[in-house]
Amino acid sequence: MDIIAGLKDKVVVITGGAGVLGAGFTNALAKQGAKVAILGRDLVKAQKLAEEINSAGGKALGVSADVCDEASLRKAHKEINEQLGLVDILINGAGGNHPKGTSADVSFDRENKTEGLQTFFGLDTEGLRFVFDLNFIGTLLPTQVFATDMIGREGCSILNISSVSAFHPLTKVVAYSAAKAAISNLTEWLSVYFAKEGIRVNALSPGFFLTEQNRTLLTNEDGSLTERGNKILSQTPMGRFGQPNDLDSTLLWLCNPDSRFVTGIVVAVDGGFLAYSGV
Repeated sequence: MDIIAGLKDKVVVITGGAGVLGAGFTNALAKQGAKVAILGRDLVKAQKLAEEINSAGGKALGVSADVCDEASLRKAHKEINEQLGLVDILINGAGGNHPKGTSADVSFDRENKTEGLQTFFGLDTEGLRFVFDLNFIGTLLPTQVFATDMIGREGCSILNISSVSAFHPLTKVVAYSAAKAAISNLTEWLSVYFAKEGIRVNALSPGFFLTEQNRTLLTNEDGSLTERGNKILSQTPMGRFGQPNDLDSTLLWLCNPDSRFVTGIVVAVDGGFLAYSGV
């Protein structure tokens, strides 16, 4: 992949930057010569990835931070400014789901005949709040903290991570789908709010990728697909799950300062999932 001159030496903060997709973002931007700050609650994991990038000739810093804790984000911000400089690009990659924010893949069990069945009516508010906090508040707070560096400077942008479930809500993941829809909406709102400052705000909307969180839901121990995994691929025209590097070209396009008139969009990278009606 060609080097994008505009990304060289840019300071990029990536929340969730050591996860499956986050690590892909981190490596793709490091290869462009960006200075990447890898934020995560698991400092050891973030530092390990940073060491690998530094050993390969890049510039990376692993930083401990909780995207739902403003104090920890401000501490991370200070460390990043001291070691890398002012933040040019923020990628809000942290997110996820929680079993307590998930319902069964059926509408009703009127007589409660199925033991342990989690219906809509029994959804736990604690689980719902966890999912909304992690995804929505975990996007809002880092933006409030790190976007202050971008005011009055050229070539700055924010990239949020939405989901295909924001466009078409998926069964079971009620909280996750709603939270990702909120992120898509927030992306548009922020793009207008920051437009006069020249700060672009866009979002990536990945389709189905095998991550640490969903692997056991989509595949069996022997690598075969679960019923849900088969159902998803039957609705994905390209017939496969995404690979982390499938996101690279769109990521770099949206982060590239030359894309200076691109803001307020949510780009799906999903193998055709959203385009297919099922017939």
